[in-house]
Amino acid sequence: MWSLSAWRRRRTLARYPIEPQQWQRVREGLPMLDGISDEENHWLREACILFLQQKHLTTLPGVDADAEQRLHLAAQAQLPLLHLGDLNWYQGFHEIVLYPDDFVSPQRHRDASGVEHEWDGEHSGEAWQQGPVILAWPGVLASGGWEGYNLVIHELAHKLDMLNGDANGLPPLHDSMRVADWAQAMQQAYDDLNRQLDRNPDAETAIDPYAAENPAEFFAVTSEYFFSAPDLLMQAYPAVYAQLSAFYRQDPLARLQQLQRSHPHYQHTTN
Repeated sequence: MWSLSAWRRRRTLARYPIEPQQWQRVREGLPMLDGISDEENHWLREACILFLQQKHLTTLPGVDADAEQRLHLAAQAQLPLLHLGDLNWYQGFHEIVLYPDDFVSPQRHRDASGVEHEWDGEHSGEAWQQGPVILAWPGVLASGGWEGYNLVIHELAHKLDMLNGDANGLPPLHDSMRVADWAQAMQQAYDDLNRQLDRNPDAETAIDPYAAENPAEFFAVTSEYFFSAPDLLMQAYPAVYAQLSAFYRQDPLARLQQLQRSHPHYQHTTN
């Protein structure tokens, strides 16, 4: 049966091809993609083309994003969707705004006593409900390794979270998953992290203490670690890793461990 969406997909892929050498250079700049299969690599390459045609990248003065750098961003954005099927997971926005550096954004919070606090906070990224994703360009370029930092995945995790409404740390789970299991794993780890910081605000926690801000940030930060430092997340919070593995339908830790066993570069490095 003829499909308009399939025809548009084929037309877009044919119109905006990625040269093999260019894609190889993009891959070399993203160690977190090391070890993906040929089939996954093929899907990711096509998904990057479609993503860059579907989302408008607005670059502010001071940002000079060439074609390979745009692919660098797109590949990170699409990695979480690698095995989530063809649903429109990023349906909640059409624009990515790239800032030349961290930016100041007005913040508002109502505390438990009902008092509303307002202040200006410095950020490297933001995701707005039914609005754009904002990224500081240096943070995008610094992402893609196994260091436990990925600005792109962090902000797009918020967009996945927002598919259920306001970001609250609970994205739409698959039918095979139980909300009770997700809530238990996430809440126990979130509470543990907050207890550590309550005892010592300067504690060197296993994951970024920013995850303790609220459940939405906990999901975003642990999503970063899931893809960019899976060994650290598994060691700190194995139940969280298991839930994220079920949600994203991926196992980056197995991929990293295989690289450490078989790839000369990884045999002499540790996270």
